[in-house]
Amino acid sequence: MAAGEAAETRSLEEPAYRWGLALVLAAGICWSTIGIGLRMIAEASVWQILFYRSLALAALLIVVMTIRSKGRALKSVRAAGASGLIGGGALVFAFAGGITAIQTTTVANAMLLFATAPFMTALLGLLILREQVRKATWVAMALSMFGVGIMVAGGIALGHWIGNVAGLLSALGFAVFTITLRWRRTDDTLPGVFLGGVLSVIVAGVVCTATGQSLILLPADLGLSFGMGVFQVGAGLVLYSLGSKGLPAGELALLSTLEVLLGPIWVWVILGETASPSTIWGGAILLAALTWNSLSGMRRRPLPVPGI
Repeated sequence: MAAGEAAETRSLEEPAYRWGLALVLAAGICWSTIGIGLRMIAEASVWQILFYRSLALAALLIVVMTIRSKGRALKSVRAAGASGLIGGGALVFAFAGGITAIQTTTVANAMLLFATAPFMTALLGLLILREQVRKATWVAMALSMFGVGIMVAGGIALGHWIGNVAGLLSALGFAVFTITLRWRRTDDTLPGVFLGGVLSVIVAGVVCTATGQSLILLPADLGLSFGMGVFQVGAGLVLYSLGSKGLPAGELALLSTLEVLLGPIWVWVILGETASPSTIWGGAILLAALTWNSLSGMRRRPLPVPGI
């Protein structure tokens, strides 16, 4: 009887697993398009792009949250409280840093630096929330720091140090955002990301006004910025939130590396952009560390972190 029940449970879970796998893969594909999207921008600056991308992101999320909460989206946002505001503020740095990194270094280098966010989260969790860090994660962090060191050294030699710093700042922003979710003990990222989108619109608008940057963009740049907000960040986040509930933690962590791998491929195939040797070697070490950390933590369910 027990064997029959187990078989029936597996048969019921298989469609959910396949559906979840498809959704999470689709989310990774959405997130991986940031590089090609930003490379196609003709004139818009970091803050102009951030303003319109965040405006589109916030508009999409308020619609999705309204549908999911049956008209009580603002209640969910208010429930985020102080931690939601702190997390939203961290996302301003994450979003702005991500755009800056891709505009000032290679896509491969930027995407790999973004991938250090889980290790930064582990360290912040230890320092702020007193969460224990697994021995395997300490080993993976040491390995990843070696890989990042190779990449950053190569970036400095090529004059890409601003992009490297921005990439690490973006990863730190996502790590702080994840810590605020654990502080609230929630796995619902949408209210926090919505607040991050709203705060990004405000900050980007203030910076553009203070520096004399017009909010009137070329139609193509405006369309790309809106498109990245809706499809690259917003749709990716929604797909991940839906699909992550049907997958084991280890597979989720491994699938998250799809974004890192695909991002450089798009710009290589479409625009011919290649990575430097330091990025290839350092990135290979970093990806090995990420894979090791994921495989060694199969029973731990990570909180979803939105794409850049």
